Amino acid sequence: MNQRFMREKPILPLLLSMALPMVVSMLVNSLYNIIDSLFVAKIGEDAITALSLVYPVQNLINALAIGFGVGINAVISYHLGAGEIDKADAAATRGIACSIVHGVVSMIVCITVMPRFLRLFTDSEQVAEMGTQYASIAFAFSVIIMVGLAFEKIYQAMGRMQVTMTALLFGCVTNIVLDPLLIFGIGPFPQLGMRGAALATGIGQLVTLAFYLVIYRLQPVSVHITRKGLHGTRGITARLYAVGIPAALNLALPSLLISCLNALLAELSQAYVVVLGIYYKLQTFLYLPASGIIQGMRPVIGYNYGAGERERVSRIFQVALALCACIMMIGTVLCLAFASPLMALFTENVRTVAIGAHALRIICVGFLVSAVSVTASGALEGLGKGTASLVISLCRYTVVILPIAVVLCRIMGANGVWHAFWVTEFISAGVALVAWKRV
Repeated sequence: MNQRFMREKPILPLLLSMALPMVVSMLVNSLYNIIDSLFVAKIGEDAITALSLVYPVQNLINALAIGFGVGINAVISYHLGAGEIDKADAAATRGIACSIVHGVVSMIVCITVMPRFLRLFTDSEQVAEMGTQYASIAFAFSVIIMVGLAFEKIYQAMGRMQVTMTALLFGCVTNIVLDPLLIFGIGPFPQLGMRGAALATGIGQLVTLAFYLVIYRLQPVSVHITRKGLHGTRGITARLYAVGIPAALNLALPSLLISCLNALLAELSQAYVVVLGIYYKLQTFLYLPASGIIQGMRPVIGYNYGAGERERVSRIFQVALALCACIMMIGTVLCLAFASPLMALFTENVRTVAIGAHALRIICVGFLVSAVSVTASGALEGLGKGTASLVISLCRYTVVILPIAVVLCRIMGANGVWHAFWVTEFISAGVALVAWKRV
């Protein structure tokens, strides 16, 4: 198959054609996340609290899978742009092999440590037990998650966004349908509660991977997974990790941030922990359309970089930044106008809704400017500049926000934590612009 359209097609139509399937995919995925939380919330507030505490570790697994997938994507895109097909095949093959290993290790480690991890953040035995039930099943699918996301990035590198969109749609729809059936025991299905929510998620991920395998067998592709790809072609594996490790850290840092902020807020009230968990569910919905733009941009910018089209690379970045800014502006308006109804979707506790609405109105001040950091970080990853991208994420998720949150929390209580979000976004945007100009 020919990828020259990524070098020749006008930039805005090209980015939209690459990004829109991913935006649809991300919106459906975020809808699944919200619906999943809504069904879990019907079990009780202890259940949604348990899900909030498991979320950082679950996000860590996804971060490892997606981050390494970004490395796969960047290396394949570059070699396709340079016309080096054998090296692109080697990157795909080794990417799948490494993903299997990552999945096995993640499954063993996470299932083992989760009971102790949960008790670090709650004194409620009920919450800890519910979290353990969910985690023991959800993390059993770690290999499926890792390999499925590796295939996603391989197809994105080839510009086959329709395939990745369809695969994700099948998985998410399966999950949404199975959630109420397995949680509440509707019809012939057993009532599994938290275990049912985890099992529905795992089956959805399995359906996504199965779709990729079927399409790979039935349709022609420009990148192949072969035994030959496991040998020879020096430096490919090192390049996968050179981009994948910083990208994985970029995505894992939010989990570290949430865990640290949970510990900080738990000293004030469990209600603030619930609010933070709900906010990150909503944030997923708000940021994922922008993430769709970034995912569409990465293979395009990597391909053109490999082809030596440096001026076109710069214009791709500018167009992607404008699109992300529009999305984040819409998110800001929605959060300001509908803060209370959005929080009320996840809890019936009037006090929690009021606290959450106030927090959301403060945090969303930084949404628009965050488009700079998000776009620059994604573009740098697409160019294979993982370390520069990591610097931006370190500012957003640890180096800047944590000290500010601790200091402001001592002065303003929980409000200080909410203000730390938007202050950090402004500082990180400045760092991102400097990093992009240097590259």
